[in-house]
Amino acid sequence: MKVYKFGGASVKNAEGVRNLLEIVRDEQELFVIVSAMGKTTNALERVFAAMQKGDEPLAMEHIDESYAYHRSIIEELLGENNTIAEVDALFEQLRNIVRNTVYRSSDAELWYDTVVAFGELISTTIVSRYLNEHGVKNRWVDMRRAFLTEQRHKDANVNLEATEVRLKREIAGVDVSVFVGQGFIGGAPDGTTTTLGREGSDYSAAIVANVLGAESMSVWKDVDGILNADPKIFPDARKIERLNYMDTIEMAYSGAQIIHPKTIKPLQQKNIPLYVRPFGNKYASGSVITGDVERAYEPIMIQKSNQVLLKLHSRDLSFVLEEKFAKVFNTLDSHRIKTNLVHNSAVDLYMSVDESWHIDDAISELEAEGFDVEKSDDVEMVTIRYYNDELYRKYAFDERIIIKQATPHSLRFVRTK
Repeated sequence: MKVYKFGGASVKNAEGVRNLLEIVRDEQELFVIVSAMGKTTNALERVFAAMQKGDEPLAMEHIDESYAYHRSIIEELLGENNTIAEVDALFEQLRNIVRNTVYRSSDAELWYDTVVAFGELISTTIVSRYLNEHGVKNRWVDMRRAFLTEQRHKDANVNLEATEVRLKREIAGVDVSVFVGQGFIGGAPDGTTTTLGREGSDYSAAIVANVLGAESMSVWKDVDGILNADPKIFPDARKIERLNYMDTIEMAYSGAQIIHPKTIKPLQQKNIPLYVRPFGNKYASGSVITGDVERAYEPIMIQKSNQVLLKLHSRDLSFVLEEKFAKVFNTLDSHRIKTNLVHNSAVDLYMSVDESWHIDDAISELEAEGFDVEKSDDVEMVTIRYYNDELYRKYAFDERIIIKQATPHSLRFVRTK
């Protein structure tokens, strides 16, 4: 069994779906994980935002726009005036959710997951139908039934043991060897839909690979492989042919968009190689991530935007490190706020965290616990792994830097944009 994952950019139009067909056409024993098409997740986030405001007409307008986008892809693939009944039914389910939901802010993550999951359900329905009509017989798998997650919305972890039973049950006793399932989504113990975090389709594919003992996992992207930096930010970016699991985790945790941070552990557990391959050329080698590669020797440069810097000062001058770390991080975790960099003195604690709906709520709780809290928006975090003297001199003395940390292998800093 192989596992292929196709991101939203790979299936953003009919041409992309046709190319997916060419990549999988000759494969047997294959599980295909597909993300939402193009920018559909962003479009569905706008639907959810309209729900939050109680603006049903605006939510319906966004749904109609998304329907028109998917309908145009279907007609280009199957012919003018053709529809897919299952896709129409999914859009009607989404409209009914908007019509009938009594929204409460306390349920924000629940309804967010419920709404945005439709992107993957719709894309996989289209892809599965197209493959079946062009000779690649496959079974569509509802990953909300196949993946059991924790009772946590917007960033759920998968219960691997329970998922193994469920997923194998979903694919057992069928006369096909190709399966199409959604990335990014699963099901909670109470039956509600969960999501695995933005870009979580990589994690979905890794779970499938682990459970089914896959010989390999491939992520098909619009790049030649893994680059040591984002070429839009660092023009001298170069391709890395081979990378080990540890360096990949460090890259992903620091904000590299190449792979979801949770992806590596399920693969490492069974030493499954991960290939990052160019969607436009299925014969290209791309890059490979395995456990038997030494450290990377190219400097790896990562810039993570959408950060908020929090400075906490202990009013009673009690030692932050010894007495209050647990309280601070428990508060952030309860609000689903991810911390990316921590720096402390005796009574001050600096943290670079991801933007979140709930930061102001978390700040209120921390202030009630005896902290003065300062918040700085519009900052970014930069990580340079395996930096050299030249890179240190170039980046470490930037006047915009607020926090800087250096170890023998990594230079990390938070700076204003």
